[in-house]
Amino acid sequence: MAGATTLGDLASAIGAHGHEAAIVAELKAGSEEAYAWLVGEFQQPVYGLVYRMANDPADAADTTQEVFLKVFRGMKQFHGESSLKTWIYRIALHEAANRRRWWFRHKARETSIEPIETDGLAIGECAVRVALVDRDESPFDSAAHCEVRQRVEAELREVPEPYRTTLVLRDLEEMSYEEIADVLEISLGTVKSRLTRGRAALKRRLSAYVRESGAELGLNTPQEEEEQDHRLKNSQASGGGRRVEVTS
Repeated sequence: MAGATTLGDLASAIGAHGHEAAIVAELKAGSEEAYAWLVGEFQQPVYGLVYRMANDPADAADTTQEVFLKVFRGMKQFHGESSLKTWIYRIALHEAANRRRWWFRHKARETSIEPIETDGLAIGECAVRVALVDRDESPFDSAAHCEVRQRVEAELREVPEPYRTTLVLRDLEEMSYEEIADVLEISLGTVKSRLTRGRAALKRRLSAYVRESGAELGLNTPQEEEEQDHRLKNSQASGGGRRVEVTS
């Protein structure tokens, strides 16, 4: 391999744009090692992204395969206008959206014979996760966290587009504003606006659940959050209205 000779070299090179060009060159040259690295690096993130859009493990797995087929077939048309990660995520979102439209037209009418799922997790799967967690966390805490995660995922799927995708990319995939703007091909201002509105929509959807189960699960209710904000404002006011900001 001309640009990078080992998987470790490839993994360390992805962070720099100049080195990424060498990786892309290896991919375009048909390097099997480079493709193996690409799949190992991006398969799980792409699957997670697609699953949150498709909400079906089998569909997400099929769509992930389609994404990498598109990546392999389209590599020679990739000219580096964006980062490799951005390009792959853009393809993943496009394929996930196509799969979701197909699902609503066709599969939603079918009767599944698969095990019943609850909010995206098959019955018993949550219990398995609880059994495998660090025992520093009590079984109740593990179950509670699993329940909260399920509910948040379920309500997130009900947040309308394009706000849901922006939330997923920022709060779950932890992409920067600039990366999200690049992936979605929108301005930074639009990213921030969609994120604000998406978070507000998700908070509204979760407010009833938090009121009902918040005390049991150790969550702050909307009223408690308002009281905390009120105490913070009073604290700032008692200090002469001055706020201390720490800057790096």
